[in-house]
Amino acid sequence: MEHKGKIDPIVFYVSLVLCMIFVAWGVISPANLNSVSGAVLNYLIANFGWLYLLSAFIFLIFVIYLAVSRYGTIKLGKDNESPEYSTFAWLAMLFTTGMGIGLVFWSVAEPMTHYINPPMGEGGTTEAAGMAMKYTFFHWGLHAWAIFALVGLALAYFQFRKGKPGLISSVFYPILGDKVDGPIGKTIDILAVFATIFGLGTSLGLGTQQINSGLEYLYGIPNSPMVNIIIIVVITTIFTGAAIVGIEKAIALIAKLTVYGAIGLLVFLILFGPTRFIFNIFSETLGSYLGQIIPMSLWTDAIEQKGWSGGWTIFYWAWWIAWGPFVGQFIARISRGRTIREFVLGVLLVPTVFSVLWLSVFGGSGLFLEIVGGVDISTAVNNDMASALFVTLSNFPISSITSVLAILLISAFFITSADSGTFVVGMLTSKGSFEPSNWVKGIWGTILGGVAAVLLLSGGLGALQTASIVSAFPFMLVMLVMMYSLLKAFSEEV
Repeated sequence: MEHKGKIDPIVFYVSLVLCMIFVAWGVISPANLNSVSGAVLNYLIANFGWLYLLSAFIFLIFVIYLAVSRYGTIKLGKDNESPEYSTFAWLAMLFTTGMGIGLVFWSVAEPMTHYINPPMGEGGTTEAAGMAMKYTFFHWGLHAWAIFALVGLALAYFQFRKGKPGLISSVFYPILGDKVDGPIGKTIDILAVFATIFGLGTSLGLGTQQINSGLEYLYGIPNSPMVNIIIIVVITTIFTGAAIVGIEKAIALIAKLTVYGAIGLLVFLILFGPTRFIFNIFSETLGSYLGQIIPMSLWTDAIEQKGWSGGWTIFYWAWWIAWGPFVGQFIARISRGRTIREFVLGVLLVPTVFSVLWLSVFGGSGLFLEIVGGVDISTAVNNDMASALFVTLSNFPISSITSVLAILLISAFFITSADSGTFVVGMLTSKGSFEPSNWVKGIWGTILGGVAAVLLLSGGLGALQTASIVSAFPFMLVMLVMMYSLLKAFSEEV
């Protein structure tokens, strides 16, 4: 509280200048930005694609080890502290973090894309359908939540048990000591800000594309860069204004209504969609995913050389790493008083189960229409990936209502994710304060909208993927060192 409203000048201004340079570059020369970032992307995938894959697998093994080891009984808080939230409330909040723009955007588009162009073998076959769902589960399952669990666990431990500020650099105190307040610590926090901005920018770009596709599908509003920019400006104004005015209750209400709407849409498709097919897909794919998780984790596409791994798995792992500081800080804040074992099991299992259920319902419905119903969903995905959800919903009852609900859900996820993201970036640039100044949140909200707009203008979906992979690379290295720092702290405590 002593740092309430006070920025860290170095972290704030260096991060701000770097982001503003990027936005200006995209406005002045979007083609050049796309070309340079594409070259960096190709270099990273060609030379370090294996490291993204191996790191994500190591993170998963590491957090599972912590849960089953002697460190599992350590509390994320003082020894006599009880959990701040009941188990039910805590699990419910973890459940809500499993939802987001990305899960809505890719729920139909990803399985259908893999069905057409599987990682191996021939597309459009029964085997391709099974593989499509398996890899979709893989991309939204345990690895993603292991990344969030690692960052969240580290932040919770050092904030609530050791009394350190809510900064990524605080996690490295066992290694750096008081040097965390020096250049190395500042650099770590700047990397966390950069990764968070571009990870969120990717999500907001995806959300914008899908809102525009829904408006085109329903009302004929053209899917164009100008409409994309208008959508970004309108929603950025809403969430930035909410951050400045401080209408947390309104944002909390939107978040609750969003979850209810998402559950309603889920239940609707279970009841009126291909119910038996959905649950068969869920059961069969879950078994296949768990049985082959190790070979999938380490498959680099080196022999096939289709570029599939770089376009999908590496993109996802980088996206989750970029989201690490943002989601990690959220789950840290709600997990005070939990043991490490409780924390890891809850964070890994609850959101993963919900995500794979959501994907089974929507992805399974799309595949059913394509394979059994004779509906050409794949062509719609090829023409406009963002329209896949709306094309699928149009084949079930009251599609005019469910499609509007889908647009409202995406918009609400856009607002709540961006509002929370600006708060976390505000914390990272305000010495870890839980009450960053409204003007700081306003600046970061504006920057976030600018980054999303620039990415869309400079290359659309490809630019969004590029930004995630490139911005996450340095923070991935930070996370690898983070594991050593945690082990050092735990071993000293035990």
